[in-house]
Amino acid sequence: MSTTQQPREQTLDFDVEGMTCGSCAARVQRILARQEGVTTAEVNLATNRAHVVAQPEVDVQALAAAVHKIGYELHEPAPAQDDDRAVDEDRARRAWLRRVVIAWPLSLVVLWLSMFAGEEAMGDPTVRWTLLVLTTPVQFYVGWPFLREAARRARTLSANMDTLIAMGTSAAYWYSVWALLTHTHELYFEVAALVIAFLVLGRYFEARAKGRAGAAIRALLELGAKQARVVRDEVETMVPIEEVIVGDLLRVRPGEKLPVDGEVVDGSSAVDESMLTGESMPVDKAVGDRVAGATVNTSGALTIRATAVGSQTALAQIVALVEQAQSGKGHVQRLADRVSSVFVPAVMVVALVTLMGWVMLAGDPGRGLLSAVAVLIIACPCALGLATPTAIMVGTGRGADLGVLIKSVDVLERTRDITTVVFDKTGTLTRGEMSLTDVVAADGEATGLLARAAAAEHDSEHPIGRAVVGAATDQGIQLARPGGFASVAGQGVRARVDGTEVWVGRRKLMAEAGLVLPAPLDDTAERLEAQGRTAVFAGWDGEVRGVLGVADTLKDGAADTVRRLHAMGLQVAMITGDNARTAEAIAAQVGIDRVLAEVLPADKVAEVRRLQHEGDVVAMVGDGVNDAPALVQADLGIAIGTGTDVAIESSDLTLLRSDLDGVPTAIALSRRTYRTIVQNLGWAFAYNTAAIPLAALGLLNPMIAGAAMAFSSVSVVTNSLRLRRFSG
Repeated sequence: MSTTQQPREQTLDFDVEGMTCGSCAARVQRILARQEGVTTAEVNLATNRAHVVAQPEVDVQALAAAVHKIGYELHEPAPAQDDDRAVDEDRARRAWLRRVVIAWPLSLVVLWLSMFAGEEAMGDPTVRWTLLVLTTPVQFYVGWPFLREAARRARTLSANMDTLIAMGTSAAYWYSVWALLTHTHELYFEVAALVIAFLVLGRYFEARAKGRAGAAIRALLELGAKQARVVRDEVETMVPIEEVIVGDLLRVRPGEKLPVDGEVVDGSSAVDESMLTGESMPVDKAVGDRVAGATVNTSGALTIRATAVGSQTALAQIVALVEQAQSGKGHVQRLADRVSSVFVPAVMVVALVTLMGWVMLAGDPGRGLLSAVAVLIIACPCALGLATPTAIMVGTGRGADLGVLIKSVDVLERTRDITTVVFDKTGTLTRGEMSLTDVVAADGEATGLLARAAAAEHDSEHPIGRAVVGAATDQGIQLARPGGFASVAGQGVRARVDGTEVWVGRRKLMAEAGLVLPAPLDDTAERLEAQGRTAVFAGWDGEVRGVLGVADTLKDGAADTVRRLHAMGLQVAMITGDNARTAEAIAAQVGIDRVLAEVLPADKVAEVRRLQHEGDVVAMVGDGVNDAPALVQADLGIAIGTGTDVAIESSDLTLLRSDLDGVPTAIALSRRTYRTIVQNLGWAFAYNTAAIPLAALGLLNPMIAGAAMAFSSVSVVTNSLRLRRFSG
């Protein structure tokens, strides 16, 4: 019996042009998913990317044609266009800003003339024509993106928020033009102008936020080395990183970044892998050990053989993880867009039925036209347009006062469902730097022990050595100048202090130096290690004289933060590359519920996914490059503002300060802001839908419709301003 092997599926990524809102992304995604040979499709509005899983025989040209048919463009991305993409993003931001600058002065003048100039002025033809002149550029230049998108949606028989905007502003504008030409008094130019002014302001803020996903990717790529020192025919040559191939021998000097992933073939050193693992202590490397590109060689010279280059390196894999996790979060659509797909056609039908009813049943086409326009004006999305941006502006402004940066509406939606908060350990729960916590001397002379140990470590560049020296300096201890200093890779140091050879380091170093370790000191070391600290021994004259405890200490307020999260009904977990014993000891100090220890960078994403598959809605809190994929994979990513730019740009919420109490504050503020948006939308729809029947029956003329809509907008803004009183 023979079996037929199924062909492996392929993944395709595309740039999508023309998307402006969540419903656009959903429409492109539906079209792609329906095409022959496509297994799944995910479209990300934030990055304007489509991620398609398809059979090998899928016709890429057919996919592009199908997307083109509904008004969008599909292109294969060019990997070398990161700089061009940043320029395009900046151009889009400046284009919206230019529209904001034009719209607001003109709209405010129109508002003043319409509302405050008085009845006599509104009867003056000069004032009335001035309103037309001022509103026309706002309607047709500033509002052109909305009009163009509404026309595109109309050609494909669909609707979105742009359709609402175009319908509402056009109805107000053209009714006002008609009223102006027929010399009636009711003009609603301020409706069209102010709706567009508010919405272009919102689009400007949206354009700023959307560029951050691409910036995160570019920041990740910037971490890598640009050149490599290749050894060929025993000659060292600097070459661009792109020219390195698997098998090349590379020389890396102290202080340099490792250019690619590889294996050490000569030399030994300590390598700072904090950008990859998040752990502050350099890892000792010797012949045969694996090293990763973009990590930093801190001490000795290394010769490595390249084992992975280009897209196969650890850094490139992190970039891929970030992009993949981002594409999985493109489904959340704005609430108003979800409702508008039904609301807009319904309003159009009601307006048409109103017009036809008055014409056919009452024989009054003039009254019918007036009533139909009233329907469109009362349905004008002024309050809908204000509901989200006003709450966002007030909420984010208050958040900035409290040290919390909220990046988008989607974030607020996700916060309400969070069940578990996962903290990265190093640099998030802890300070991210080693410090001396304990000094235990066999003879009780802790100061003397610290003085000799610090003197021996004086020339050390290792974080433990710096912690010991720093503690002695802080205590005002005068350190003797050591002689004969030598670093023993991965073990510790040896130096001559005041004529005595002093050894400082691990148990193995003490044994190799022939120093006897007293049982009480051994017990003390085990106790320190059980508390999550690193035990460092110091000895001379044939005996270990004491033990020092060094640790990356918890930040102030960590325990209080965990208590606040528990009070909100949330489970708290910690994820770290540390061993389980150390991790459990730290977790016990702050009351953390669950510990995920010995987790590698790629596994952080897997751990977050596992929690999600178990039914948890996960918020991830981190600060390092290695946290970036997990931040975007989580349902809510929270970055510590003192961390890396990559973590900040990859997150949904950023804490502008390093104190952890910002985490529960950020979650509470996000939930409150989201609740305000929902209230605003409900209020806006209630006003619009309740008044539509009155307008259709001719009981609500356009002037009253405009007043009701204005009151609806004032109510929405007032409700949003309540967020200014949020205190956490």
